Order: sequence, then C-alpha cells, then structure tokens
Amino acid sequence: MVAWLSTHGITDWLITHGIRVLVIIIIAAVLYFLLRHFVPLLIRRHVSQQMKKQPKREIQKRVTTLSLVLVKTGTVIIVIFAIFTILPEFRVNITAALAGLGIVGIAVGFGAQSLIRDLLAGIFILLEDQYRIGDWVKVAGIDGLVEEIGLRRTILRDFDGTVHSIPNSEVKVASNFTKKYARVNMNISVAYGEDLDHVIEVTNKLCKEMAEDPKWKADFVSTPQVLRIDKLGDSGIDIKILGDTKPLRQWDVMGELRLRIKRTFDKEGIEIPWPHTKVYFGNTLPRIEETQPIPEESTNTKAEPS
Repeated sequence: MVAWLSTHGITDWLITHGIRVLVIIIIAAVLYFLLRHFVPLLIRRHVSQQMKKQPKREIQKRVTTLSLVLVKTGTVIIVIFAIFTILPEFRVNITAALAGLGIVGIAVGFGAQSLIRDLLAGIFILLEDQYRIGDWVKVAGIDGLVEEIGLRRTILRDFDGTVHSIPNSEVKVASNFTKKYARVNMNISVAYGEDLDHVIEVTNKLCKEMAEDPKWKADFVSTPQVLRIDKLGDSGIDIKILGDTKPLRQWDVMGELRLRIKRTFDKEGIEIPWPHTKVYFGNTLPRIEETQPIPEESTNTKAEPS
C-alpha cells in the first residue's frame, strides 16, 4: 500500500480515486436520507388505506413497526453496497472476496439454521401483523411491552422493567392483550345474605358513573356492566363484570373500579365476604354441668292420715 502510494502519489489518487470514494459516500448518505424520511411516509399512506376503520393509535403502531424494520434492513444493504463499491478504489479484488464470502455463507447456512428460522419467523410476524411496537403481549411464556421487533428477535420489557430478548423462532404462540382494544374482566364477591338484584343495580350504576366521568371517559370503548352470576363460592357469590377499554388502559380502569366498588358497597351496607374458619379441639374436657345428671322428681308421696 505504501509502495503503491509512493508510485502514483497521494495527490493523483485523491484526484481520481478519492473523488470517486467521496461520490460513493455522498450517494450512500443521500440514499440513507431518502430511506429514513420517505419510507415511513410511504408505509403510512399504504397502512392508512388498509386500516381505515381502525383507531389512529393502531395505525401509528403498525407504521412504526414496519418503518423500523425496513429502515434498518435498507441501511444494512446501503452500507454493504457502499463498502463493496469503495474497495476497488483501494485496489482490492472484490471478485475473490465475493467468492470467499459465498463459500463462507454456505458454511454458515448449514451451521446457522436457527438464525434462518428466526428470520423466516420474523418475516411472518410482520406480514401477519401478530403484534406491534407498543403492544402488551405474551410470547415464549413471557409477558411484556413490545419495545422492538426485528427480523431476528423481539424485545419485551415486563412489569419489573426487565428487558427480554426473544428469538422469533421461539414465538410459537403470540398472545396480544392490546390489539385494537382491551377488556375489563373481573369478579366481585358478595355475601350470601345480600339482595343480588340490589347489588347488580348498584354495580351497574357505579360503572356507568365512572364511564361518564371526564377523567376516565376517554379510556372506555364500552361501559362495563354485570354480565352474570359467575360462581357460588365457599364464602360468597361471585359477580362477573365485563367491558371494553382502550389498549393498555384495562389495568388502571379495573384498579379504579375496585376502589369505587369498595367505597360504594361500604356506603350501601353490602358485605364483601372473606373466608371464615371454625376450629374444634377433640380433647377439650366437657363442662361440669353437662356431666352431672339432671335429678328426677320423686314420684313417691306420703299417705296423709285420715
């Protein structure tokens, strides 16, 4: 390399090859700029047409998911293309390099079958729209918020803040808790002595008031209400409440609903039962009065003198 530079001169190289390298870098930068700015716009236009009837939040999550994957993949292709275009300017024979990479690629292909499975699974996850960035899902036995989706892996963050990186080939079943809408699904228990018609009336009224509260109104898709008597338990009667909320809002709504139910039931005198246990000790001595026989009244009468 030093001998080559001394022969041709650094100045001559910069005038000829240096300008070409600079042009290649500029073209790569322009392509990256176009990719970064126009791909999300094109995806948004396409997704918006396909998801006309869905909320803007769902459209945005789909656009973000696809944009990140396509921009990352396109960036890798641009970088590889730029490198292999620049190398000949440094007198590097890329034909031999490509042939060597082909052989290495075949060897890696046989040894990295799991990687190929990850890539194929990632493609189907994106095409089938199984979940998106911002969804709360359960995959590979792990619950968490989707922070990133790639062709090779999915990254989740659970309630504890722990980040889980899951290979896409491990996603056998994907459970999405927040696609389009979420659901309030909860049971409350009341004592057997309560008037169930009154309990249902009070509960439905409470749910309606919360759904109309300006602070919580935007979180509801449908007003929760009592669905049925769900179970006759050991300590009380379970009543099921069902309703729909915006994605990721079901947990906050259920927490507030439980708080209001407790306060309202206390005011109405409706008992929320808890388990009662009676313990009997078999070796306890009987009470004294229980061991003494009750004296019988005497039936003998004395004869009165005539």
